[in-house]
Amino acid sequence: MTLPTFSFTTTAEEVASTFSEQIRGKNVLITGTSLNGIGFEAARVIAKYANLVVMTGYSAERLKLSEEAMKKELPSANIRPLVLDLSSLAAVRTAAAEVNAYAEPIHILINNAAAAGGPFELSVDGLELQMATDHVGPFLLTKLIAPKLLAAATATFTPRVVFVASSAHAFGTGVDLSTVAHPDPAKYDPMGAYSQAKSANILTAIEFSKRSRGKINAYSLHPGTIVTNMMQKPATRADLQAIGFLGADGQPSTDKVQWKTIPQGAATTVAAAFDTRIEDKPGAYLDDGTEANAKLAAHCADPGNAEKLWKITEQIIGEPFTF
Repeated sequence: MTLPTFSFTTTAEEVASTFSEQIRGKNVLITGTSLNGIGFEAARVIAKYANLVVMTGYSAERLKLSEEAMKKELPSANIRPLVLDLSSLAAVRTAAAEVNAYAEPIHILINNAAAAGGPFELSVDGLELQMATDHVGPFLLTKLIAPKLLAAATATFTPRVVFVASSAHAFGTGVDLSTVAHPDPAKYDPMGAYSQAKSANILTAIEFSKRSRGKINAYSLHPGTIVTNMMQKPATRADLQAIGFLGADGQPSTDKVQWKTIPQGAATTVAAAFDTRIEDKPGAYLDDGTEANAKLAAHCADPGNAEKLWKITEQIIGEPFTF
């Protein structure tokens, strides 16, 4: 079968349809599946074919809304809700214990949830909130449920971990390794912190793939610039207005960026999870549904940075992440 070439306008539905046989029978965990977000859209198209989709959210109320919407559209889909607050290491451990108690293995983990922008804020563990939610929490979750992923491996299937990053990784100079464990409010700016957190996602995928030695493949990606529920937060909206992505009226501006729809924005996530053409490219960065390592900023292509960040994050969670 000749596979299609994905592009800026490709939708998640199209990608899922292309790889429906790869999705069929799989158990997939997706973090951050609130309504009107790309995580929900990715979950929706995957649930049409998968054996199980685990949807997560930090709010039980919002998670219930997502679950109800999914079951209304896809009544035969096997959906399982999981309350998960990635900003708290204790909460991540609680959620991971629940996942590890499942009877099923997990074939694909999609780390989609993120905090973006806003004033300087510390997590309950004393970490900068964006770095805690976007990097440290997902790192710990992935570490704790890695046995579930390894249990899904077969002679013909390699489990995958997907990190939804951003082209915003290139806005700055990369992760300030001195502030990952010891945040400095004097160095903080909202979009800079977001850039660092997304850089951390990319570095983690690279180092993960190196350390797993083919047992689990990891990928990172830029979904595109999309109007989602995240932009409803006043602080995030103000940050995006400050850099010209949103106009004074709060609406998307096309002066600096091309905008994707939510279905288009979720497409690369689904490609990273199931496209067979990247099987031999572990650690790859994707954009518009295709491998795009050439678009990485130098600081995110540096294996030395990836190794240093991994070790710092292990120290933060208080345990090694080995395979």
